[in-house]
Amino acid sequence: MNYSKKISKLNINGMSKKIILVAIMSVIAINANAQFGKMLKKTKNIDAGKKMVKAATLSDEDMATLSLQSVQWMDENNPIVEEGDPYAERFNALIKGLENEDGLVLNFKVYRVVDVNAFATPDGSVRVMAGLMDLMTDDEILSVIGHEIGHVKLGHSKKRYQSAYAISAAKEVATANTGAGKILDDKEVGGFVENVLNAQFSQSNESASDEYGFKFLVKHNFNYHAMESAFKKLADLSADGGKGSITSSHPGSAKRSARAKGWAEKEDQKK
Repeated sequence: MNYSKKISKLNINGMSKKIILVAIMSVIAINANAQFGKMLKKTKNIDAGKKMVKAATLSDEDMATLSLQSVQWMDENNPIVEEGDPYAERFNALIKGLENEDGLVLNFKVYRVVDVNAFATPDGSVRVMAGLMDLMTDDEILSVIGHEIGHVKLGHSKKRYQSAYAISAAKEVATANTGAGKILDDKEVGGFVENVLNAQFSQSNESASDEYGFKFLVKHNFNYHAMESAFKKLADLSADGGKGSITSSHPGSAKRSARAKGWAEKEDQKK
């Protein structure tokens, strides 16, 4: 009887030792996996960090590629006014001679959409919406085009693209496939474009581009009073809601109209 008790005790001790050993090995395995997970996370963070740095240091060539990639996507996803269309005939006459502005080679298209909007991208692409053409006179459209070109020439558009690219980099959708003429994966371009459109220009950027646009009108002997009236129309549209319009990204139109009026009056005094 005493012998049996000793055997039981030995078995129990043996089992305890085995359990302890297994527990220790399990802890070691868990710690190893945890460390490996940390390494993976750290590597991922480093990769994302590199892309974030790249977002802030995109070369002009990379920026042009990124811009062109986004414009191609927008052209494919918006109805473009075809040659021979009344919108096209009016617009082509309007932009004649503006293929190169201030050292920037421009290309133009009109989207057949009701939005009252226009934009220019770092690669020199200028896109105007049919809704804007319906609302404004030719001179007023030119004032908007001059303003949008100002955003590109003054570097505002580049910063906007950098911000949008940084968001894409943080989401791990940016790619370094620049050798293939791409900065983003094809399936992610749409999301990037949305980030670009959601990125707002600062008030100082808007003011600087307004001044550039006004000088653009003066330089080409266009009707520089048109900027005042263009902003007045945008102010009226904003008062009516102005959804899907340029007013959503260009606030304070009434104030800017008054400022454009002051510039025009000073220009009148020079004559």
